[in-house]
Amino acid sequence: MSVLAAACGAPGRCYRQNMMNANEIVGFGNRKTPFYLYDMRLLSRTLDEIVRLSSDYGIEVHYAVKANANVPVLRRISSKGLGADCVSGNEILFALENGFPAGKTVFSGVGKTDREIELAISKGVFSINCESLPEIRVVNEIASGMGKKANVSVRINPDIDAHTHKYITTGLEENKFGISRYEFEELVKTLGECESIDFNGLHFHIGSQITDVADVFALECRRAAEIVSWFESKGLEIRNINLGGGLGIDYEEPQKHPVPDFAAWMRTIARTLPRKEGVRVHIEPGRSVVAQCGILCTRVLYVKEGQKKTFLITDAGMNDLIRPALYGAYHKIRNITAEAENRSGEKVYDVVGPVCESSDVWGEDRTLPASRRGDLLAICSAGAYGQVMASRYNLRDLAEAEYID
Repeated sequence: MSVLAAACGAPGRCYRQNMMNANEIVGFGNRKTPFYLYDMRLLSRTLDEIVRLSSDYGIEVHYAVKANANVPVLRRISSKGLGADCVSGNEILFALENGFPAGKTVFSGVGKTDREIELAISKGVFSINCESLPEIRVVNEIASGMGKKANVSVRINPDIDAHTHKYITTGLEENKFGISRYEFEELVKTLGECESIDFNGLHFHIGSQITDVADVFALECRRAAEIVSWFESKGLEIRNINLGGGLGIDYEEPQKHPVPDFAAWMRTIARTLPRKEGVRVHIEPGRSVVAQCGILCTRVLYVKEGQKKTFLITDAGMNDLIRPALYGAYHKIRNITAEAENRSGEKVYDVVGPVCESSDVWGEDRTLPASRRGDLLAICSAGAYGQVMASRYNLRDLAEAEYID
């Protein structure tokens, strides 16, 4: 490991460059493909924007660790003062090990085990976001047995359609996440009976990859305000309002919009959500923090000419980045070698991976520069839900990571 790699805090290399462009990426041509390449400068630029806006609007930010848990990424984010949003006991431990304070760490998830709950209580996390009435009772029982009080927020389903993919919408009335309106009376009763719970607020989350920012998040804020008012009328003090995450990114043209519109999101919250003095407002971005700083680099193995289609077969597959195969997610594809060579001429390709599954497709009917065996391609916007979801299906090697800093 080089000195720069040690500074990054994980295996892999860090490079000091000005901007990540085609020539810069081609400089990694001797690297074994596939590999992930992270632009830590863009990550820092994104974080600086988040920190500035969160200060301006008085909104506390917790990074959703599930989006990308690479050590250099986590350490860069924690160094900017953000908190962590975790969905497993191991994520809690990893966040704490990499600089996130327990007092800024929230623990979410619908299926927390007893062991994970014990861990969260013992570490003194800021909040355990409970998602069902049975879970609240279990947390109370475990905390009582430990002789402690558990900091608990309750996740509420605001019954809002986030107009996103069905696999990443979470705020509708009937799904596995959160507590629905018909349970509110029972919730108030349960909280009153649980002596080992310190109730500190309400948590909402309506989905991911939301691009209709002003309308959807304004609706969430109005619905949250109604629900907060209802619970306050029942005698509950709401000290914290957590609006979750969900801000979308530009998968179509990532180079034009490398930093998502955090300003519109936080401005909408500030304008739409009434806030009493002393009430803290929280958000939990994940994808929007890290997606654009990462690309998956892969090489063209074969150019296969068919009667109706031409296929580019790459050495990266769905085991490296599962989103396209899982639910047809779009990622922009660039031929980095052709860009660096200013190669003329274009052609339409189906870009596919090597895994023995018909769904291992990066994109159909993609117009790219005329491509050849050995060309280096970039699957863009892969910094979130990419490497963290990789597997060794077909016993393939895991793609490693490089960092430009």
